[in-house]
Amino acid sequence: MKEFRKKFNNFLKGKDKKVLRVYTTLRLLVILTLIIQLIHGNYHEVFLCLLTLILFVIPYIVDDKFKITLPNSLEISIFLFIFSSEILGEIQNFYGIFPHWDTLLHTINGFLSAAIGFSLVDILNNSKKIMFRLSPIFVVIVSFCFSMTVGVCWEVFEFSGDRLLNMDMQKDRIINQISSVELNPEKKNVPIIIKDIDHTDIYTKQNEKITINGYLDIGIIDTMKDLIVNLIGALMFSIYGYLYLKNKEKYKKIENYIPQKKPVIE
Repeated sequence: MKEFRKKFNNFLKGKDKKVLRVYTTLRLLVILTLIIQLIHGNYHEVFLCLLTLILFVIPYIVDDKFKITLPNSLEISIFLFIFSSEILGEIQNFYGIFPHWDTLLHTINGFLSAAIGFSLVDILNNSKKIMFRLSPIFVVIVSFCFSMTVGVCWEVFEFSGDRLLNMDMQKDRIINQISSVELNPEKKNVPIIIKDIDHTDIYTKQNEKITINGYLDIGIIDTMKDLIVNLIGALMFSIYGYLYLKNKEKYKKIENYIPQKKPVIE
């Protein structure tokens, strides 16, 4: 543990001042939030704070174990993304307060994941040990697919949390129209469309009645929306990535989001 702390402190000393300021500020805010939640006995939120502090170490692990350097802009984006998702989104309920908070984060996730996928292929392309080279179009296709795979895996994680732990990570929403073959009285594969649903009454086994103003969608719309905006973010980076590979001087700014392999010191 002492060795890890020593290496981590040395890693922080070598960071850009902007990155260090962002990391230090966010870490203090997380620790303050942790203390407040601990005082109030909100142990689920305490766990989220601890998880956030652990996730903040990811850039160091990538640097130390894989010898890959994260550009300053990407590293700051990762810190802000983690903080916005776990602390602001979950604990401060920004997901509920701001309707498009979740949409924004999933779009950013698509963009950043595509950047990471792009760098993995680009590093292999530039390696002398690899005997094949991918064309720019195949590099961005792999980058795009990597981002979408990350997005799908996250939705599977959310689904698992909902089914196993009743967490409602795939947020429900009220809708006023449904179409379903399940409601077809003749059991044909023809959907029955029900429009202008005014309200739905739900009865429990204890004969409790819950009325909602419409029909309750159980996460399908939220999941598909998340995947669609993840696709948009991935597509945005893939386009810039392709242009960068075709003309690196003109689109050099995209390097601010592409991790680079550390040079080997012989």
